[in-house]
Formats: sequence, C-alpha cells, structure tokens
Amino acid sequence: MEKKSVTYKDAGVDIDAGNRFVDMIKPLVKATSRPEVLTDIGGFGGLFSFHADKYKKPTLVSSTDGVGTKLKLAFMMDKHDTVGIDLVAMCVNDIIVQGAEPLFFLDYMATGKLAPEKATEVVKGIAEGCLQAGCALIGGETAEMPGFYSEGEYDVAGFTVGAVDNDNIIDGSTITVGDKLIGIASSGLHSNGFSLARKVFFEHMGLSANDTLPEFGQSIGMEMLTPTRIYVKTILNLIRDFPIKGMAHITGGGLLENIPRVLPHNCQAVINRGSWEKPAIFDVLQKGGNIEEMEMNRTFNNGLGMVLVVPNDQSEEILIRLAGLNEKAWEIGEIEKSTSAEPCVQLV
Repeated sequence: MEKKSVTYKDAGVDIDAGNRFVDMIKPLVKATSRPEVLTDIGGFGGLFSFHADKYKKPTLVSSTDGVGTKLKLAFMMDKHDTVGIDLVAMCVNDIIVQGAEPLFFLDYMATGKLAPEKATEVVKGIAEGCLQAGCALIGGETAEMPGFYSEGEYDVAGFTVGAVDNDNIIDGSTITVGDKLIGIASSGLHSNGFSLARKVFFEHMGLSANDTLPEFGQSIGMEMLTPTRIYVKTILNLIRDFPIKGMAHITGGGLLENIPRVLPHNCQAVINRGSWEKPAIFDVLQKGGNIEEMEMNRTFNNGLGMVLVVPNDQSEEILIRLAGLNEKAWEIGEIEKSTSAEPCVQLV
C-alpha cells in the first residue's frame, strides 16, 4: 500500500494560517508607520531611512525585553490585547531614560499552534504601544513550534532602536548632592513581580483570577493585566525644556536596585516614605502575602514607574509641567552624599 504523503500541516505547522495572520495584522502595522519607514511587512528585513542630519552626532540606543509571567494572566483571562502594550513599554521606557527617542520596534512571537485571531490581538496591543511611543512597528517573526509550548500558550519578545544626539545623552554623570527626585506614577504592577503576585493571590490567599476584590472594582486578573505605562512622549516633552540629569525606569529590582544604576559614586537617593500614592494592589499584596517592606521595594515598582533626578530649582516647574501632561507625579526625595563609594537608596 502506498504511504500517505505527509505535510508540514500534519506535523503541526499551518503555513496558510500564518499567511492569514500576516494579512490580518497589515493594517495594524501600517497605522504605526513613520515617514522614515520604507517597507511594508512581509520582506526579509524592515527598512528604516535614518535621518542622521537631525543630529550633530547621532547615537543609536537599543533595548530588548519580554513580558514575563504576566502572560500567564493573559492565558487565564483569555485576554490578549494588552500584553503587547507591555512588551513595547518594557523596551521603549528603557531607552527613553537615556534621552533616546524610539524610532522603530520589532517583535518575536512563538507558539505551539498559531491561532491567527489570538495572535492578531497580541499584535493589536503591540501596535497600540508603538502609537503611544511614537515608534514604527517595522517587522517581526512568528514561530509555530509544535510540542514546544503548552496548548494555547505563547511567548513574546520585543526589540527597539532609538536615537539621541551624543551631546544630549542622559547618563546621570551630572547628578550632584541637593538634586531632587521626582517619581511619576505607575499604573499598577506593570510587568514585574508577577511570579510573586500570582503566588500571593492564588496560593496564599486562595483566590482565582476571576475573583473580584472591593479595592479593585474589577477581577484580580483584569487588575493585574492593567498595561504598563509608556512614558516616552512625556519624557520627550520634559527634556526639550528642562535639564533632566538622570532617569530610572522602575522595573525588576524596584526602587532599590534601579535608581542606583544612574547615580554617580558617593551619592545616595534618600526617598521619603509616603510621599506618593500607591495603587491599592500593592497594599493588598503586602498584607495578603505578609511581605516585608524590603522585599516589596526590591520586587515591585510600588506605584512609581519612572524616577527623575532634576536640579533643585527646577523641581516645582517640572511637577507643574507633568500635571499639565496629565501625569501624577510627586517630589519623593533628594540626592545626598553617601558614606559608601557605591550608590544606593535609603527610604526614610
């Protein structure tokens, strides 16, 4: 008997579904385009005509990241249109702290079996994130890998490239004693600490993602899926008019480990406890898991997604500008001389 011919689809990879997915996301990608973009998706590489003449000495800044176990919440809630915003945020917020405007973004999505509709929801979020950041989504890759991922699950990674004039790079080197610290509000957990948050909510507290807590006004799952704030346009507005000396994107490691990354030697950031508003989710987590304050401060952002170091005499005007940009922000402390050579953070 003649053996049946085996196809790629028989092995678990559906080329037709992949082609349909590309057709579905084309309008989403096109909506993020900038004048410098020379190609549509579908080519071997995305072409971006970099206008170097805008800069005296252009410097490219790049970053890559993922969303981590926040994806578990997307799977639990079967909601996939916001994790793409998180993906963009984790990358573009990292390069804006150096003063770099994000120019373009690429994504990588891997799954066991491609579900075009679900994958399109993910890209919808990525496109929204790019619009919020002002960068173009110029390409990506979708890998269908049968047997590699659990059914219905996927992973995503993002890559961004931005540019800044060499003379305008923000690296913290001019930070001095007496400078003020300004914290800009986060929208919640953002994309860090989810392994601990899931353990507290779903093991210690015995709750489910669909349970509703009065502090949230919505289900735990939906509260945890609140997208990460993208600060690009706000920061670009500030650095146009104010001398921002240093910035820290508060991600994994929290306040304690991210702020020192931009401080010079012999400097410490002294932060005043209670000087900003925390979203309710942090208090619920701390009480529900009996988490010590030190652990909270080195795991979560605790309500501050971005911290700026600014000159003492500019702090008030910058806070006024931030309010005008509809950002919640507070003066949370100042830079003091440290007794140690290594930069650090003190909460008082």
